[in-house]
Amino acid sequence: MEQPTPAPSPSPSSSLSSPPQRRQQAPSHPSTGGDLVAIIVMIVISLFFVLTMVSSSSSMSSGSFQILHQVPEGHVGVYWRGGALLKTITDPGFHLKLPLITQFEPIQVTLQKDEVRDIPCGTKGGVMISFDKIEVVNRLRKEYVYETLLNYGIHYDKTWIYDKIHHEINQFCSAHSLQQVYIDMFDQIDETMKEAIQTDCTRYAPGIEIINVRVTKPNIPSSIRRNFELMEEERTKALIAIEKQKVAEKEAETQKKIALSEAEKNSQVSKILMQQKLMEKDSSKRQQEIENEMYMSREKSQADASYYRVMKEAEANRLKLTPEFLELKFIEAIANNSKIFFGDKVPNMIMDQRLLGSFLNGVARKDQIEI
Repeated sequence: MEQPTPAPSPSPSSSLSSPPQRRQQAPSHPSTGGDLVAIIVMIVISLFFVLTMVSSSSSMSSGSFQILHQVPEGHVGVYWRGGALLKTITDPGFHLKLPLITQFEPIQVTLQKDEVRDIPCGTKGGVMISFDKIEVVNRLRKEYVYETLLNYGIHYDKTWIYDKIHHEINQFCSAHSLQQVYIDMFDQIDETMKEAIQTDCTRYAPGIEIINVRVTKPNIPSSIRRNFELMEEERTKALIAIEKQKVAEKEAETQKKIALSEAEKNSQVSKILMQQKLMEKDSSKRQQEIENEMYMSREKSQADASYYRVMKEAEANRLKLTPEFLELKFIEAIANNSKIFFGDKVPNMIMDQRLLGSFLNGVARKDQIEI
């Protein structure tokens, strides 16, 4: 390899006589080391945040390499370190943890619905039936999260809901007949399951609260189901007949009420008419009484007037019928008589003054006695 020849050094004389030459400098280039490091750091941080957000939005966010993690709303964050459950409970939001050392899991503390499917059981009579689905609405209380997970792990619902439902359904079916399970007591299964699960949870896992239990109609053998359907049809027919009877009774009762109402109305009308007629009769009677009183008063007045006239005439006659006047009238009557009597006694009778006086005195005394 050829070595470069060194340049001759200038002599002192030449350096004095010739002008000084400029030293050539290498061109300056910008330093790129710091910028490259900054770019790499920014890329790493961006990738880290992207991976963190993707992992935090998934259902299982306990990756060992995560530093920043997210607790969703309605959940709390629980942590394990070296397999031991920590007492640290975090609220919803972003939090930090040690990667590879601390594991994280979100636990739901709001209402959740667990569906237990395909539950076989045998009735008291030995018939095998199955429940397609039983829904259990439950909640884990926030203040009992650590105690519940410490005793039963994150799958606490498998122990106290799924397995417990299987156990309680089999206990219920084995103690009752198919008729009771399928028809008579089916409406009570929900409350029975809720009370049974809540009782054991209150005793052994107080943090679990059972809100509601919904049980679907069980599946039974087709032949038995057909018998139940026929029995239900007959029961429906009987109910229809009973309802028809009730309707007929109601109609008869309605007709009876209508007839009673009509009779009562007629009775009231007759009573009113009778009262009206009685009032008319009373009015006629009163009118007749008034007329009778008027007639009696008029007749009495006429009688009194006649009596008064007669009395006055009698009194006038007493004053007028003196013996002399009677004798005069007697003589006038005899004088006016056209008949002539012949005989020995006639003159004596006519001319006997004493006999005539006695007759007149007797008549006067009789009139005085009558007055």
